[in-house]
Amino acid sequence: QVQLVESGGGLVQAGGSLRLSCAASGSSFSILYLGWYRQAPGKQRELVASITTGGSTNYGNSVKGRFTISRDNARNTVYLQMNSLKPEDTAVYYCAASLRRPTADLDYHYWGQGTQVTVSS
Repeated sequence: QVQLVESGGGLVQAGGSLRLSCAASGSSFSILYLGWYRQAPGKQRELVASITTGGSTNYGNSVKGRFTISRDNARNTVYLQMNSLKPEDTAVYYCAASLRRPTADLDYHYWGQGTQVTVSS
């Protein structure tokens, strides 16, 4: 069983930055496939970014060039650096993990409780 705990959300003005962190426990961190998803009110959960065990990354189209996902295997933590934030980035952000490579959207076994990010205009 993998436990995920997100932190770093909050209120920020448009154009600002935030860094989300997700600490994992219960498994060898280096073998986890990791992702960040978000869900705004009334919308489906969508992929923000993902990172493989080897460090390869993938981003949702709406955040490319603004967000960066990274992992620190020594700290058992995955990060999401969010720059140039826009009001439409407002959502609950979820950390996700899987012990095998996800083969479809949302194909992660473990999810955190989420952290709220609010971007004011």
